[in-house]
Amino acid sequence: MEYVGLVFGIFGLMAYLSVSSLKNRVSRLERELQAMQGNNYSLERASLAESLKSRIGEPILLTFREDEQDIDCMMLGRKTGAITLLDTDGEWALISIEKGKEKKQKLIRVTSVRGVSN
Repeated sequence: MEYVGLVFGIFGLMAYLSVSSLKNRVSRLERELQAMQGNNYSLERASLAESLKSRIGEPILLTFREDEQDIDCMMLGRKTGAITLLDTDGEWALISIEKGKEKKQKLIRVTSVRGVSN
């Protein structure tokens, strides 16, 4: 009986090692894709970063990619003046969210944003 547990333990360790190496390869490929210049992904990200830089200090409305929504931004997104862009560096955007008398500051990854409007 203890041999069965040992066999399952060995198979589990082998599965874990194969999955962790796959995760490292995917991460490396994502970094390489982000570093590439001239592809559609890079151009879209650069134009979005420029759009955000031109709107610092203004109230904005953010739309997010499918599985990367922020619940605070989604709930207050329809209110004008509820979300204000404070700063951005191309990778991250610092926003201020007003909920009545309460104010929150959040960092949003620029790659999760699909579009920005006033």
